[in-house]
Amino acid sequence: MEGFFDIDDNNAPTQTSGQLIAALIGALPDPVLIVDQMPRVVAANAQAREVFPGLSERDALAFIIRAPKVLETVSLVLEGAERQSVAWHERAPVERLYEIFVSPFAMDGRPAAVLELRDVTEARRVERMRVNFIANVSHELRTPLASMLGFIETLQGPARNDAAAREKFLDIMGEQGRRMARLVDDLLSLSRIEMNEHMRPQAPVDLVSIVRHIVDTLAPAAREAGAAVNVAAPARAIISGDADELTRLAENLVENAIKYGGAGPKPTVRIDIEPSAGGTLLSVSDDGPGIAPEHLPRLTERFYRVDTPASRARGGTGLGLAIVKHIVARHRGRLEIESQPGRGATFRVRFPVHTDKN
Repeated sequence: MEGFFDIDDNNAPTQTSGQLIAALIGALPDPVLIVDQMPRVVAANAQAREVFPGLSERDALAFIIRAPKVLETVSLVLEGAERQSVAWHERAPVERLYEIFVSPFAMDGRPAAVLELRDVTEARRVERMRVNFIANVSHELRTPLASMLGFIETLQGPARNDAAAREKFLDIMGEQGRRMARLVDDLLSLSRIEMNEHMRPQAPVDLVSIVRHIVDTLAPAAREAGAAVNVAAPARAIISGDADELTRLAENLVENAIKYGGAGPKPTVRIDIEPSAGGTLLSVSDDGPGIAPEHLPRLTERFYRVDTPASRARGGTGLGLAIVKHIVARHRGRLEIESQPGRGATFRVRFPVHTDKN
């Protein structure tokens, strides 16, 4: 590309070549800077100006990127090295991670360099989530698998002819198998919801009908827990949504309230559906032991549990509220959690107003 970017006597691009370079780097999707041998910025596209709001041409590169490794890499390229890449971690005003590709360039026979900034913040975040997710899933499956293998070995050996032990162990193995099945089911549900999260469902759905159906379905669990489930709702409450996902949302919230919200001789779960500013409000409250403030911000994280042994004993997978969070996000709603130790907990979902597009 030598001679492609002509320089006048003032060491600045001529108008014609400057317009051509501006058009070329402006067509690129990533932020791009061109620096001379000093190195100073002689051209930048609009994306680069978003990354560096105060950028002016002729600024020294060291003034806008204060990262020794980046400057060293640019120097290497200006001294004749081939294309190089270097990571740049910017912490202010917003934490971002860039991979910068530095390529040799020539301006009127003089060395220059092109810097292409590729934002890898989201990719690295997703990669960390994937690694943590696999680690968590492996951990969650390891315990029931080890338990089942241990019981199988016992039944094949010392308890081969022990009918009482065989009955007991088979019951435990069945429960562990159902726990793994629930985990796989929740993982598949979460994956499907995330896959479609960018598409907001538009079908009209009666939230009251869904909630009353879930209450009827969970009635045996409520009776077993000794809990009363009270519903206060209008005849109908139409929102824009996916009926299956909203059924899963209501099931998770009500089931959690029944499982973990019991306190006193007659635990009570209250479900309210009412109009709110700009939409519909669903509230699920219990009078259980409540949740300490330090746990509230993390309740919707995958596999996060306030009380791990109690959750597992009740068949929880640690994914219920994560599923709720993603369903709410897909429906463009808002999830609010309010709780204090000893005063129960309330989960509120605010759905936007339904607009009939038919």
